[in-house]
Amino acid sequence: MPQPPRNPAETLYTVTADSLVAVDFAPRSRPRPAGPYRRLLTAPGARAFTAGSLLARLPAGMFGVSAVMMIAGARGSYALAGAVTATGLAATALVAPWTARLVDRYGQARIAVPATLFAALGSLALLLCVRHGAPDWTLFAAYAATATTPNTGGMSRARWNHLLRGDAAALHTANSLEQAADELCFMLGPVCAAFLCGTFFPEAGTLAGVLLLVSGTVVFAAQRASQPPPHPRPRSGSPLRAPGIPPLLAVCLALGAVFGATEVVTIAFADEQGHRAAAGVVLALQAAGSCAAGLVHGAVRPTGSAARRHPRCVAAMTALLALPLLAATAAGSLPLLAGALLTAGTATAPTMVTTMALVQERTPAGRLNEGMTLAVTGLLGGIACGSATGGWTVEHTSPAAGFAIPVAAAATALLVSLISRRPH
Repeated sequence: MPQPPRNPAETLYTVTADSLVAVDFAPRSRPRPAGPYRRLLTAPGARAFTAGSLLARLPAGMFGVSAVMMIAGARGSYALAGAVTATGLAATALVAPWTARLVDRYGQARIAVPATLFAALGSLALLLCVRHGAPDWTLFAAYAATATTPNTGGMSRARWNHLLRGDAAALHTANSLEQAADELCFMLGPVCAAFLCGTFFPEAGTLAGVLLLVSGTVVFAAQRASQPPPHPRPRSGSPLRAPGIPPLLAVCLALGAVFGATEVVTIAFADEQGHRAAAGVVLALQAAGSCAAGLVHGAVRPTGSAARRHPRCVAAMTALLALPLLAATAAGSLPLLAGALLTAGTATAPTMVTTMALVQERTPAGRLNEGMTLAVTGLLGGIACGSATGGWTVEHTSPAAGFAIPVAAAATALLVSLISRRPH
């Protein structure tokens, strides 16, 4: 193949006994090695299902805020709005594992799309009931129907587990990417919902969430080549009976309490300082710290097994959660609290990545979606408990004292992690 002419200045000509020989001194550029995330996204179909997963997951952070603003604006009752969203959370905790079991048995595309459409109808029914003044009980029934929303994050992790079998380092990077995506969605979701509902009309957040959920799920499910094969008759038993899984679910429950209590207590603290509107920004900083830490964590090759790393990650999270407690009790400053939450958030993603890695390791073959959805269910239950405990503490003591709840919950997770370090 003919080569393009080179610059004469880059060539040295020497004379030998027989001929004139050209010696090439042109600098040869070496291809720059691809980073771990770039290599990850070159897997077949990875970019397409990752994009679809992001679209489908963003509404998870939108629906709750949208429902509260829509119901409270129309009915004038935050108590009713909170009760409706709590009902949806409880219904999801009950229904999600069954949906995940169907996904494992019959395949992601076959189950995820109809389950998403049913959940979308529930959201639209809620919108119509609020819009047309239907009885209160219809709001509970409509929002409970959204519990069939599939765990897209779990399905995406299952795809990575299928594509990267035997490559522990790449799977670690993939889990970190998924955790960063979760944090990004829960950081941007409430902001998008509040903007849409406040700028356009109260139902705008719900409508946008339904559109994103359905379109994202369709794009995700369309990538058939990357989805793991279904297991119609799995030989293994329930993940609940797998060695090491019950303690992990207890850890997820405690970690969920960290998140639920932090949210409620931070809002109460900002309200006490006269800056309630800034609470969303402060919480978003915590999610931003976790998102950034997740990306960095995924780019670093882990040392040791996930079982060894897990207690260290939870210990770091427990220690860093003491910073918001100190900022609130000693300084009483909202800016200092924001910085403390940003710093504390950097321990969240490594902890969650390692927790999900252990769930993947210990879940029986053919039940991966169910196992990871059970972990998410534990988180949801913990969030509900943490929110209730944080609210009670704020009301009966002070918002600053409420920051002790996340520290206690993280310490509980650390204790369980240490006790269950070797699954039996």
